[in-house]
Amino acid sequence: MGTRPDHDVADLGLAEVGQARVEWADARMPVLRSIRERFAREQPLAGVRVAVCLHVTTETANLVRALSAGGAEVALCASNPLSTQDDVAAALVDRYDASVHAIQGEDMATYYDHIEHVVDTRPQITMDDGADVISVIHSRRTELLGDIVGGTEETTSGVLRLRALESQGKLGFPVVAVGEAQTKRFFDDRYGTGQSTLDGILRATNTLLAGRVVVVFGYGWCGRGIALRARGAGSQVVVCEVDPLRALEAKLDGFEVMPALAAAAKGDVFVTATGGRDVVRREHYELMRDGALLCNAGHFDVELNLADLRAVAPERRVVREHVEQHVTPDGRRLHLLAQGRVVNLAAAEGHPAAVMDVAFANQALAAEYLVRHAHELRAGVIEVPRELDHEISRLTLASLGVEIDALTAGQQEYLTAWEIGT
Repeated sequence: MGTRPDHDVADLGLAEVGQARVEWADARMPVLRSIRERFAREQPLAGVRVAVCLHVTTETANLVRALSAGGAEVALCASNPLSTQDDVAAALVDRYDASVHAIQGEDMATYYDHIEHVVDTRPQITMDDGADVISVIHSRRTELLGDIVGGTEETTSGVLRLRALESQGKLGFPVVAVGEAQTKRFFDDRYGTGQSTLDGILRATNTLLAGRVVVVFGYGWCGRGIALRARGAGSQVVVCEVDPLRALEAKLDGFEVMPALAAAAKGDVFVTATGGRDVVRREHYELMRDGALLCNAGHFDVELNLADLRAVAPERRVVREHVEQHVTPDGRRLHLLAQGRVVNLAAAEGHPAAVMDVAFANQALAAEYLVRHAHELRAGVIEVPRELDHEISRLTLASLGVEIDALTAGQQEYLTAWEIGT
């Protein structure tokens, strides 16, 4: 091995273990693998500098491999201090020649220092999960804006930040809202978050969900998936919503719907998935029963108001890995999972590789799209082109061995004509 790329990881000695895990995930990511093979032939990203700020997992490693195969110069940092898999970070540096700055459990100063290292590469494409790279560039590194062709954003929380930036007329380049692609919402948000959130809860607590009351805050794509999987585990599911249409949908889907204060006194397990802040706060903690489990499935650790939790339950201690017990003056024990950070990654491994196969296929094709259409795109948040969603769906169906019908010429004509009446 020659000179290693610029990096800051926990232990390069973990590379062999990490490589085995990356290869395991790769075997379960046929769509991204097919894109990587095409990229290797066509080199659509040749010489393009890509700054990637995503969860450093086995699946992300395979996205980095696909981008690199397409000719990109990739620099990677973590989008969450607790989600980095140190063996994967080591493998990316030592076995796949990627520049990585990410250490599991890094403090916030190190976290932002790592983002700065990635930004120092003067990226032409940014790839975010939470918009932290874009936020740093727009707040402190505006001299880089002229180099950037465009960006991508993986998560709904990040898209919300970008739309706020756009509404102020300050977003300096086009950003593809990968988090809003239909394939990403189906696979990643509903099925991925649903399964991996329960996985995080179970790994952290080893609790029995059957017969428990699980309260889900937010009935967007992630909330739907969590509620569905919790019901499948035998839980009684309560949904709390502020949007009347989503609340009605939850009710018609067979879930109890009630205000958060009513649910606080009833629940055993509380899961936030709203993208907002202070979803659970003092007045809710004051009503919770002894033994309650509190966790967050949203990207940022602001959905559970932790200052209020510490005020209501000042006595605290770690009782299991990823479980902090807070005790109220009257003796109630409230258990915070994964420090209030995204539980499916901080306390487990995140989404299954088959889920991230689809999500990261969106990322790879969006990067290619940005390069090919750089001079046509406006600054602002843009949708994933419909043809990319369809191509990813086609590749995914093919990988599953599923065939579908095609419209006949007559059917196509009927759907595009106005003259045909009753």
